[in-house]
Amino acid sequence: MSQLSAEDEVELQSLLKQLMRSINDRITGAASTECAEEVLLHLEETDKNFHNYEFVKYLRQYVENSLGTVVEEETKSLTRGDGQHAIGSGHDTLIHAVTRRTRESPEYQQMMHTLKNTMVIVVESLINKFEEDQMRRDEMHREKQHSQSNSQYMDNCSDSDSSFNQSYAFIRQEQLQVLAEKLDSSRPKEVRWEALQALCCAPPSDVLSCESWSSLRRKLCAALTEPDPDLSDNVLLFFAKSFSSSPMNVTREIYTSLAKSVESSFLSSQLSFPTGSDTIDINRPEIVRLLKQIRLMNDYQKEVTTFWIRHPEKYMEEVIESTFSLLSFHHEHGSTSPRAEKVLEPIHLLALLDVKATWFKKWMHGYYSRTVVLRLLEGKYKSLIIAALQQCIHYSESCERFTSETAEIQSAENSAQRSVYSGKELEYAFFVHSLCVLGKIIIYNNGRKLFPIKVRKGKEPVNLTDLVVILINIMYQHPKPPCSDASPTDSLSPSSLVMEVLWMLCERTECAAECLYQTAVIQTLLDPVIALLNGQQAKLKSPAAMLILVADILARIANTDKGLALFLDERNLCVAHSERTCAALVIVQFTLRLLDKELSSLNESDTSHTLCGAFIFVCRQIYNTCEGLQVLRPYGLHKAIAAAWKKTSSLSDRVLTPVPGATAGGATQELQNMLIWEETLLDSLLNFTATPKGLLLLQQTGAINECVSYMFTRFTKKLQVSRCEKFGYGVMVTQVAATAPGVVALHSSGLVRALVIELWSTLECGSEDMRVLRPKPTPMDPIDRSSLKSFLSLVNLLSSSQSVWELLGQQPLANKCEYTLREMPSSIPDLIDRLIAVNSDAKIHSLFHYEQSHTFGLRLLSVLSCNLDSFLLLESQYAICSMLLQSQRENATEPDAGEGEFIIDSLSVERNHVLVRVGVVGGPSERRLPPRALQEGGDPYPWPMFSTYPPPPCYTLDPPKVLHTQQDSEISAFIVSSKDTKSEESWMVICRRLYCKVMTSKPSVLTGKVLADLLEKVVTHLSNTAAECFFSPAQYKAEEKSVKSAGLSSVEQLGINICLRYGSYLQLIKDDAVHDLTLLMKHIKIFLSSQRVKLSTELITQQDGYMGHDWLASTVFLIMSGDADRSLHLLLNLSSLLASAFIWPAAIHASARVPAAVAESGIPPVYWCTAHYVEMLLKAEVPLVHSAFRMSGFTPSQMCLHWLTQCFWNYLDWTEICHYVSTCVLMGPDYQVYVCVAVFKHLQPHILQRTQSQELQVFLKEEPIQGFKFGNYLEWMEGLERRYRDVVLTDMKTVRQPVD
Repeated sequence: MSQLSAEDEVELQSLLKQLMRSINDRITGAASTECAEEVLLHLEETDKNFHNYEFVKYLRQYVENSLGTVVEEETKSLTRGDGQHAIGSGHDTLIHAVTRRTRESPEYQQMMHTLKNTMVIVVESLINKFEEDQMRRDEMHREKQHSQSNSQYMDNCSDSDSSFNQSYAFIRQEQLQVLAEKLDSSRPKEVRWEALQALCCAPPSDVLSCESWSSLRRKLCAALTEPDPDLSDNVLLFFAKSFSSSPMNVTREIYTSLAKSVESSFLSSQLSFPTGSDTIDINRPEIVRLLKQIRLMNDYQKEVTTFWIRHPEKYMEEVIESTFSLLSFHHEHGSTSPRAEKVLEPIHLLALLDVKATWFKKWMHGYYSRTVVLRLLEGKYKSLIIAALQQCIHYSESCERFTSETAEIQSAENSAQRSVYSGKELEYAFFVHSLCVLGKIIIYNNGRKLFPIKVRKGKEPVNLTDLVVILINIMYQHPKPPCSDASPTDSLSPSSLVMEVLWMLCERTECAAECLYQTAVIQTLLDPVIALLNGQQAKLKSPAAMLILVADILARIANTDKGLALFLDERNLCVAHSERTCAALVIVQFTLRLLDKELSSLNESDTSHTLCGAFIFVCRQIYNTCEGLQVLRPYGLHKAIAAAWKKTSSLSDRVLTPVPGATAGGATQELQNMLIWEETLLDSLLNFTATPKGLLLLQQTGAINECVSYMFTRFTKKLQVSRCEKFGYGVMVTQVAATAPGVVALHSSGLVRALVIELWSTLECGSEDMRVLRPKPTPMDPIDRSSLKSFLSLVNLLSSSQSVWELLGQQPLANKCEYTLREMPSSIPDLIDRLIAVNSDAKIHSLFHYEQSHTFGLRLLSVLSCNLDSFLLLESQYAICSMLLQSQRENATEPDAGEGEFIIDSLSVERNHVLVRVGVVGGPSERRLPPRALQEGGDPYPWPMFSTYPPPPCYTLDPPKVLHTQQDSEISAFIVSSKDTKSEESWMVICRRLYCKVMTSKPSVLTGKVLADLLEKVVTHLSNTAAECFFSPAQYKAEEKSVKSAGLSSVEQLGINICLRYGSYLQLIKDDAVHDLTLLMKHIKIFLSSQRVKLSTELITQQDGYMGHDWLASTVFLIMSGDADRSLHLLLNLSSLLASAFIWPAAIHASARVPAAVAESGIPPVYWCTAHYVEMLLKAEVPLVHSAFRMSGFTPSQMCLHWLTQCFWNYLDWTEICHYVSTCVLMGPDYQVYVCVAVFKHLQPHILQRTQSQELQVFLKEEPIQGFKFGNYLEWMEGLERRYRDVVLTDMKTVRQPVD
């Protein structure tokens, strides 16, 4: 079958066409004809579908039919009868030999000759058919162009995708040379058109790589300026195809040529800009031609950013510079033109096509291109920025005239097509384009360096602040209605455009600092507010809508540290002719007026709540910080919001339920609006809990339960606090849980129950409903990652002793005889019963994961026991120590006999750790806690276990040396010689100076008798000084009989035992000191009971005196070496000093010396005052620690409350505890704040490290404060005193009236 019939030729033609269609992408992607040939030659190697093509199958069958007989004969002749090869033993060798002989045969030569001739005929037939089809299409296209209107500029001739899905005919260099000659402007139009048609059908790669391309490009650009659209459109079509399929080294030449052509067209045509009522019709041929060319350029501008980084920078710079040259050409020449008539410029048409400057935003996105753009704008093309700025200024000055035209633009944009534009509309499009360009420039550092800019007719250069003020004034004239339907045109309204720019500025810290955090900007934003406060009318088109936008920007500014500082500290806001104030005060006053509905012009029913909520949100960004709350507190904003909430809540209850069938749409909408407004007010009140003092203010409003319930609903849904908050409700929950009323509200809301159930599900249930793909690994840690979150949530919840008392006080354990497997704990007592007090077989068998769950409970117990008052409650109610000791006895090799060795396992090791922690008292240098991990080697746990108290002596270290005798020191001499000092004020000054000197040089002197004498002398002196006697002097005289008959609670007795153990270890007291300490505690209890008010409250901690142990009284008893009389005298004198309200929690508890509302609150001053200022000073002085706490969901105030309530027992060594008390008494109660800040500063490296490993809470609770010495930080604390005493001490003195 060497001959092919006519039918075979037709079939081959069809199969070849099918093959070419299949590999069309590969051919069109080739850079040249030679490359296309290479693709075809190596198709079998590169195309996995090669053998599936019908054309290939046909050729294979044709070869087999033609050469099959030849191959068989050659194979037989080369093979012997025994099956061995005649020419060798290799199979491959046989194949090569058969192939060689077959190719040398006459049949092969005949087959190739026939196939070649046939394929030539087939290919020529295809080419001829292609040319006929092409001519037919051209004729149809020409007829279509003449028959249709040429009215739309956005047709397919400049689309980049119009070059696809077409057949290509390869073209030779000689043909391109001929086409270049035919494109000469002297040739007839028909000849040039035909040449362009042929050029468009040729592969762009062939045309762009030919030798005559330079000449061809010039002639193509010349054809672009022809008025006949047949020529210019075909040139654009070729350029579009070239842009889509050519490398940048070629396309940038086309682009620059196109830019120059457009530039020359504008220069030659001098199109007039419409003025007055004149319009411009974009269907005019010259406008259509320019629009098409600029649109093609704009498409390339937006696409080139995706690949220009892969090419030399000079290519990118040529594209950028040619663009800037085009856009700035008329600016440079227009200023010197003698013609008064304004001309149409390229920027106007570009603004119509890309009104929001998408091309420029893409160019500015990457650093690679942004650097070049800003460098060119700074130098050669700064006129572009000047023109954009000038346009914004012009629009701002002409806002009154532009109002109606802008409305027309907005409505006209809804139509599908526009063909006629007025001059005002072109100016507005240019303004939008300019605003978007400027907005993108100023968010970058090098872009802001372009300012200030000198503009025409301007006396002073325009700086960044001036620009922002201009934009705000534009927004004032055109606010976006808040209730309008969303539509595409909203994004083109002036207010939306300005807001987009301002939002971008707010999101960038450096940018906001330079552009927004300026007095002039804040003044401009608040000018309408100040006018309304002064009873004037704000010069605004829509006051309510505009003020909502203003509030949004103010909230974003106030949410940053620098912005908040500007609101609080800068008193340069002009509110009257000579009166100046800070922005925060203006905002809160305006908010109060809105809440009271005193501004009649803004009391529109549809926007009043929205506007009021927006300004409350601004205040919220201020009062949820400690420093902000200090400024806003005197204005009683919390009271106003609470009053509005109560009113709204009562009104929403009165709204009748709609009756079916009645027209209830209005009532339903009214109820919906009320509920939204009620939630807004509750949310605003809830945010007062962000600070300790704010929590007190919220408690005083009586809305704490409702706020916490609202928080719980959002907390369970894992919703964000607000759009400005970076964290969830974790910090708020922790802050609320630190107080008695707060934890009661959390319990009532159901949050405590939800946490317990979630923990139990994690520990005992697991994710049973999830599909198991692989076995769950056995946890190696007692608290693995799955239960860590629940563990930390419980630690945060139970951090304060007050929260433990409220949740556990008077709550017995169940201790059931039987527990079902489905029985889940739902409260904290249930959790202790099931996880901690596991003292029966029934409890053990009720746990699926006994060892892991019980270890979890012991870890929780260890953290809880770090708070001494919490431990005393657990021990007094549940006998925790006896339970643990019994478990240790049962965990021996011979438990019945009470002998044998302890079995070392994870539970016994954990129990041993807890027993030592609660049984040994002391600071970091006074006790040794056993580790929880086993050691490598022969003795994995060298620490002795025990089953009876006291613990082995190895867990205590050598006690510190306390000087019990008077030493020859400067301060000792001062105490002795200063009895007759006449100048009372100078005595304290000298005493403090000597105290600081000794503390920084020889702090060991201030111990024992010296410290006791000094403390007694100072307290007596201060209590006898009228200026220092803050409370009324103590009037106490108790009969001995009544004192002896007074009873002490089990908690107080346990506290006495702890104090005696610690005193005996320190060798400060005698063995019989128990009587003296008990007597002292009874005296103090009787004295403080006489100072308390009777409260009617449901709080457990408020019902029967101070629930915890008096750790300050115990500390003073040890300082006085067990002398009860001296201790009582000192404490009675101390009770009249301001310091007693903070360092002596038992004295201020429910005291009659503070307002009844504060006494009933159950929130101690050490929390709402000391801890409040600790958080404020941490943010300013140790910001990294402050941020670490925020990230962890824990709060510094909780640790301060913990440390200060128990006088740093178990956290500092005895010497430092003494120095804490003496420093707060001598130096002033505000030093309590500075001490806590100094401790956090000392712990900063550890805090940052533990925050990363999510161990911050446990670390601060369980670990003592290693290495802290008061003498090392006293000088630093004196610096804090100089900076903050005026604020801190002044506020501490308001303890008698903290809530206004």
